[in-house]
Amino acid sequence: MVRPKKHLGQHFLTDQNTAGRIADTLNIREKPQRVLEIGPGKGILTNCLLKNPDIELKVIEIDGESVTYLKEELQLPKAMIIEGDFLKTDLREIFNGQTYSVIGNFPYNISSQILFSCLNNRSIVKDVSGMFQREMARRICSPPGSKEYGILSVLLQALYQVNYEFTVNEGAFYPPPRVKSGVISLVRKEASPDIPDFKRFTNLVKTAFNQRRKQLRNTLKTLKNDLPDHPYLSRRPEELSWGEFLELYHLIHSG
Repeated sequence: MVRPKKHLGQHFLTDQNTAGRIADTLNIREKPQRVLEIGPGKGILTNCLLKNPDIELKVIEIDGESVTYLKEELQLPKAMIIEGDFLKTDLREIFNGQTYSVIGNFPYNISSQILFSCLNNRSIVKDVSGMFQREMARRICSPPGSKEYGILSVLLQALYQVNYEFTVNEGAFYPPPRVKSGVISLVRKEASPDIPDFKRFTNLVKTAFNQRRKQLRNTLKTLKNDLPDHPYLSRRPEELSWGEFLELYHLIHSG
């Protein structure tokens, strides 16, 4: 028996139709498509992925009860299961340095950390599909100018084609969460933008949104004292697209 554990943020998906729809959001670019599922739990999404002959699957699970269940009930081979914490795992070692997609019914309490880990390993993780708290899903997909638009919106939209796929009601889980969920897909852009130092770009975006009500001229002076005159600097961070942030990045870090 696998008991949902509050400290792991576990809400097991129980609706088979929803699991199938999540699996269908994967962007199959090559055959076989290497896929890592985060937090398979009792394996309802795992089963859907296993039915696709074009997928080479591995799963990573931190919960020992779930690992036992996956081995005994789903009869997953040992080589397919990584027992451990995704956030502490070297993502380059999972498929021996080859690129892959990430999918999952992500624990809401670490969903933003999962996305930042994918961004930090962007040369390996090319696509992401999965379930988030709906507020988080909407934030990621929000356009400039909206109140939900923020740090992850900018960083993910710079590298990925971002799509809000569908909403999932509370009754599709056990135990049911107190919020609705949203499924999104992130498909890596074929032509990557010119960001020589992604860490610096991330720092710029985070600095801008740390005081989102202030004009960028006031917040970004911590990165460069003698900011050149530029019309973007008189605007607030939520008004700028990822491309405009990239222009500021080159403006501030040129030379």
